[in-house]
Amino acid sequence: EQDRVDKFADATNDHQWIHVDVERAKTGPFGATIAHGYLTLSLVSSFMPEIFEVRGFEFAVNYGTNKVRFPSPVKVGQRIRGGAEILSVEEAKGGILSVVRVTVEIEGEDRPACIAEPVSLYFPTK
Repeated sequence: EQDRVDKFADATNDHQWIHVDVERAKTGPFGATIAHGYLTLSLVSSFMPEIFEVRGFEFAVNYGTNKVRFPSPVKVGQRIRGGAEILSVEEAKGGILSVVRVTVEIEGEDRPACIAEPVSLYFPTK
């Protein structure tokens, strides 16, 4: 939705017309406004609990993200979904460090919007 894109533009100070100027974007390279790549990436955290459940941990922190790519833009109004594959899980820094490969797909498109490997540090319940 355009409102979410506009709010992200305000939060990040990224007001490129391809994101926020609906009229100009209609004649631009994508035919519509598009979500910021980093907005798409930020939605990954909302997909994760829907994809798999991690038990026995009080909380997790974002430790970083490996290999982020944005092969295809998400036009405002397009539906997306996430998929994930666990790449590694190991003990680290008083918790468990996991690396997951996430793919954000766009409904009706062949190429994904985002491929990334979020790294999370989970801290056990005390």
